[in-house]
Amino acid sequence: MAHLGACRPGDRTLSDEEWADVARRVVAATGIDPGGGEPGCRWAAVRHADDHIHIVATRVCEDGSSPDDFRSGMRAQAECRLIEKELGLTLVNAGDGTAAKRPSSAERHKAQRQGREQTAREELRETVRRAVAGATSEEEFFDRLAAAGVLIRTRSAPSGDLLGYKVALIDDRNEDNEPVFFAGSTLAPDLSLPRIRERWSTARQAPATTAEDPATPPSGPARARRRAAAAAWQAVLIINRGDDHQAAAQIAAAGEVLDALAKTSAAHTRKQLRDAARAFERASRSHVRAERGHDRALRQAARDLVYSGPALGRGEDGATTAMVIDMVAFLVIAAAHWHGKKNHAQQAEAARKAAEHLRAAYQSAAQHPMAVLRHRGRRLSQPIQRRQAAHLRQAVPELAEQILTEPGWHALAATLADVEAAGHEPATLLAEAVARRELDTAESVSDVLVWRLRRLADLPADASAMPEPGTATPQSARGPQRPSSGRNTRPRKVR
Repeated sequence: MAHLGACRPGDRTLSDEEWADVARRVVAATGIDPGGGEPGCRWAAVRHADDHIHIVATRVCEDGSSPDDFRSGMRAQAECRLIEKELGLTLVNAGDGTAAKRPSSAERHKAQRQGREQTAREELRETVRRAVAGATSEEEFFDRLAAAGVLIRTRSAPSGDLLGYKVALIDDRNEDNEPVFFAGSTLAPDLSLPRIRERWSTARQAPATTAEDPATPPSGPARARRRAAAAAWQAVLIINRGDDHQAAAQIAAAGEVLDALAKTSAAHTRKQLRDAARAFERASRSHVRAERGHDRALRQAARDLVYSGPALGRGEDGATTAMVIDMVAFLVIAAAHWHGKKNHAQQAEAARKAAEHLRAAYQSAAQHPMAVLRHRGRRLSQPIQRRQAAHLRQAVPELAEQILTEPGWHALAATLADVEAAGHEPATLLAEAVARRELDTAESVSDVLVWRLRRLADLPADASAMPEPGTATPQSARGPQRPSSGRNTRPRKVR
């Protein structure tokens, strides 16, 4: 039996005659009943509601032969796209065969009976993806799965070499009270053991950037989030300027960073980050083969996030969470643009949905740190405010007047004052921050520039940890200074 839905919110309601014609066209396209005097199967269509019908058919033609149903699913999809155009309905993005397998109706009904928000297949897919994020070996991957509380079965060759794995939820049982196992390849095409090993093989070749013991956090949640933000910006440049295979690798690794963020997020951002990771899962795969090795920085960032532990959502942890969400949102938008140019309709739409969830997560994460910065900016003396506005007009004259009217301008002014106090040239660093990426997709240009500047100048993301701007001795009285991080004030090349 097939479920055939057509009407989306806003679509008109089809008549019985129109639904009957839709049914005839679909069974003809799939080979169930091709018409034209050719042998066909018996079938019936039932209208269960205004917006969909069910089609049930036998699998044997009336003359005893088998129907020509080769690639019937793809043929049905193609016919449905034509029907949508002809009837003026919402056009559904065409698939390309790289999507994860959807849960069956039986799986959905079972989840409803058990009171689960997701089916076992969907829950296991997320669990496996989080276990993969930043992992570098089979041992580490299976240890993470075991720690997540899932059942694991492995399949080995006579030589002892591992060939594959299956996972099951402890409380998901069949009618014989046995666990229902799913192979990794049935959860998603990129979760088969051979595809996962592709990530590990390049990870072993990558230079280590964290402690040898993975159980030891490399630097804490705040520093891991700063590193992830920096890696996200490098990935944006590669997606925009690299070849397709390199871009595909960056996009796939971006999914790992999202999974790691969702796993380690504080309560007030957790749901939106998990929804973003869930949506982006579809955007992480396409027919463009990912050239592994170019994704090392992002995969290392995901690993750092996992092993640095959960962020508490306060102080520097909370502020750097806002910083990395802001940066990753631009990475996801870059992925949406790349997929759009390649006509990957489903992936582009998935990335756009992930970006929406990231914007909501950003609003939650940035509320307190941006309020602190805005308050600091309003307390700046008028001469300091005028000086920061002059820096802004010097660095980005085409955006200055827009930024000066944004609610976030005071936060940017406070950040420019902090940049100046740290020994940097505000206009120079601001010009570099603007050059990093276009700002047309930013809801608040000033917010974006705040986080870019604080990362480039290595300033605390949580401004409450800094002295009030203007309380230190002016730089002009001290002479040129190097920032405490050891950076010099010369503009750096954008790579």
